[in-house]
Amino acid sequence: MRIADISFRNRPLFLAPMEDVTDPAFRLLCKRFGADMVYTEFVSADALIRSVKRTEQKLTLLEAERPVAIQLYGRDVDTLVEAARIAEEANPDCIDLNFGCPVRKVACKGAGAGLLQDPDRMLSITRAVVAATRLPVTVKTRLGWDEGRKNIVDLAERLQDCGIQALTIHGRTRAQMYKGEADWSLIGSVKNNPRMHIPIIGNGDVTTAEGCLQCFELYGVDAVMVGRASLGRPWIFAEMRHFLDTGKNDAFLSFDEQKAVLKEYIIRAIYWLDLAEDTPIEEVMHQRLKGIIHSRRHLAASPLFKGIPNFRDTRIAMLRAETLAELFDIIDRVEPGELNSSAGNK
Repeated sequence: MRIADISFRNRPLFLAPMEDVTDPAFRLLCKRFGADMVYTEFVSADALIRSVKRTEQKLTLLEAERPVAIQLYGRDVDTLVEAARIAEEANPDCIDLNFGCPVRKVACKGAGAGLLQDPDRMLSITRAVVAATRLPVTVKTRLGWDEGRKNIVDLAERLQDCGIQALTIHGRTRAQMYKGEADWSLIGSVKNNPRMHIPIIGNGDVTTAEGCLQCFELYGVDAVMVGRASLGRPWIFAEMRHFLDTGKNDAFLSFDEQKAVLKEYIIRAIYWLDLAEDTPIEEVMHQRLKGIIHSRRHLAASPLFKGIPNFRDTRIAMLRAETLAELFDIIDRVEPGELNSSAGNK
């Protein structure tokens, strides 16, 4: 599979762009565990051209995470063109256009999945951004606005005609948000459309290695994108790759090794948000740091702690911890539950 001049191995696995999740610290871990392509958090075109500091920070890219795409969202053609030019200066491998974000503050303002209600504007944005940048442009979108307006098969052809180099489809409508089951049948219809020649990347409800393989085999997609299942579990890419390559569903890391990865992420997040690279972590063990608050989402979502009896109080304590010393002490004292006992005894 290729996206423009970027080559991928057979059946590649991509990390989905997720707000407050796919920061450089997390992307590097996912890359280490086998993600073939990673994406930044959503970058607001409006905020980027206004030089909002938090938005500009999202353009931070590291050589070790390549290939990496910067994902932009907005509703105005000229604004997105200018934002694409700014993003190009950060030297990503691709510019990805977000036409799929369903959250109200984005979609109801005509951006993200809101553009599914205005396909002509979506296509105008796409054509203009493709013309404005030397980089390959890709698109991520959904099946349609709602059950009665699933227009992805026709829309995919029209987006391809605009010059995009790949298309990612989340198997839900905007109306579904993240509820119900993803419908991969329409993703398969797009992939099997003889008029389509760009790579089709499937996304939605890919939570297990077996399910990942099924997506490749049943629907013929060129790549599978993993989103929420990676929260607090960057090693999911290694588990999926091992199963795709060997057909074996082995425990990849022990319980203690998984805890160590989560702790590594927290430290990486602290360096990204709080510290200079040469600052010894021992010097800040008892300080309140932004990276600790930022990383709590991974702790709350991680399946590592499922099955541990009476874990509620411990989870609350983890999410309230204010210093690294306090948080690591809580994590170190957690023992595996029944669901993790096999991994813990690896």
